[in-house]
Amino acid sequence: MILINTIDSPVDVYDGAADGLLPAAAFLSQNYPNPFNPATAIEFSLPGRARATVMIFNIKGQQVRRLLDEERPAGNHVVFWDGRDDSGNQAATGVYLYRLQAGEVVETRKMLLLK
Repeated sequence: MILINTIDSPVDVYDGAADGLLPAAAFLSQNYPNPFNPATAIEFSLPGRARATVMIFNIKGQQVRRLLDEERPAGNHVVFWDGRDDSGNQAATGVYLYRLQAGEVVETRKMLLLK
């Protein structure tokens, strides 16, 4: 395993290719912990190199935070959300949606921020 950043950064990456295990398909895992306060981890897998975008939306569908928008290698990855919006303001308690878009794959899951 390769851990590149710490939880202090909004993005932390584990590249599963280092241990020879590549995922068969793109997949977005449930965040953990859930519910969370103050931060949560969002894991996803890519079967091949792809541009990966991970975004957070409120329940109204409004973008709250863009966590990741860059090309990533095949493997398993994780990003952290610190509960803040793109302006650095603390998000309110509530249900949020997070979405992975990688190539033609788009997956969305729910999470709960509690204060």
